[in-house]
Amino acid sequence: MMSLNRRILFSATLVLLVFIMGIALTLDRAFYDSARLGVKDRLFAKLLMLMGDAEVEDSGELDVPTNLLDAELGHVNSDTYAYIVAPTNTISWRSNSSFNKPIPTISLLEKGKKEFSQITLNDEPYFIYRYGVAWKTPAGDYPLTFIVITDSVLFEAQVERYREDLWGWLSIMAIFLLATQMLVLHWGLQPLRKVSTELAAIESGQQEKLKGNYPREIQVLTDSINSLINHEHKQQKRYRNGLADLAHSLKTPLAVLQGTIQSEGDETIRQKTIQEQIDRMDNTIQYQLRRAATAGSSPGMGLIMLRPMVDRIVNTVTKAYRDKNPCIIIEIDESISLQIDEGDLMELLGNLIDNAFKWCRQNICLSASYQENQVIIQVKDDGPGIRSPEITRILERGVRADQSTPGHGIGLAIVRDIIQVYGGELSIENNSTGGLCVVLRLKKNKQH
Repeated sequence: MMSLNRRILFSATLVLLVFIMGIALTLDRAFYDSARLGVKDRLFAKLLMLMGDAEVEDSGELDVPTNLLDAELGHVNSDTYAYIVAPTNTISWRSNSSFNKPIPTISLLEKGKKEFSQITLNDEPYFIYRYGVAWKTPAGDYPLTFIVITDSVLFEAQVERYREDLWGWLSIMAIFLLATQMLVLHWGLQPLRKVSTELAAIESGQQEKLKGNYPREIQVLTDSINSLINHEHKQQKRYRNGLADLAHSLKTPLAVLQGTIQSEGDETIRQKTIQEQIDRMDNTIQYQLRRAATAGSSPGMGLIMLRPMVDRIVNTVTKAYRDKNPCIIIEIDESISLQIDEGDLMELLGNLIDNAFKWCRQNICLSASYQENQVIIQVKDDGPGIRSPEITRILERGVRADQSTPGHGIGLAIVRDIIQVYGGELSIENNSTGGLCVVLRLKKNKQH
């Protein structure tokens, strides 16, 4: 595929050439019409001068002095000549310059009619101007047609010289504009070349992100690329940490299993111990898999409407706790949305709502609202709550699933990890009237 630089250069060159061609044709046509109009005016002026010199006698005879004031018509070798057509369609007078010159078809014109055109005589182009008049005499009107003809060689030479100058200067201008355009294009695309160089450096491991200062239009692109790179690094880090934590968490139950198998104790106790360690390992694996699969915030992530998601989760969890049938209050406006992965939001709210159903007595309250640049989500229940020391341990960074608070399992640990990935905050407190209140604070999306 053609490079961006060549695409722009080719497009701009094509537009420039079309523009210059258009200008050249327009100027050429304008000059041609102007020069032709100049010839017409010059011939008409000679006609008027000839009419001023001519006289018609009372007898009807035409009298034109031989020594005309116009030297061009009186000179034998002149390129311009004239003649006058009498009522009998014959030439009644001709200028000295018309000798040995071709004469077109003779015909009278109506009174007041003018004709200017270009004709060919003896395979040579000429301009001709004809003017029909009716000369008043005592005997009545005497129709005459005055004709002036000039060779178009001078006109063609003038046009040709103009065209040579025009195309010469336009060619120089086109070369200058193309050179200027190439320099401007080289300067304008420099930020993109810099981005390409930095991306190559990132790919080769020489740097971790785009560091240059870029124009505002490209800064959005470079920021998005840095966000994607940062998101990818975090994702890789989560996978590495998840694998390390999983390996560390499995060491203890594996050691216990190995000791239990080699022990010679009671078979019932041994089977119970093995089952406990298997359940413990299963919980650990499930937790670490969910933790590693957390998508996290990334550029271009779509908006998720909060209320439909909450309604869907509540309907699902309600079916699992049919025997409780608690009173559920949902105070979430339809317009509230989050820029978050749908699976992460489902995991986040699913764990909190499931815990609320599990531990509530009769009432559950789910609410959400905008506060400054955050979305505040609250999940309240009227259950037994959690003791303060256990709340502190749950919120500590690095607490693993096999060390989480008894009674609430890995659910709150998963919520804590997802919130940390999205740069949010999690707080847990006991209600004054009893029960637990879990508060999530997430960044509000940029469209609000």
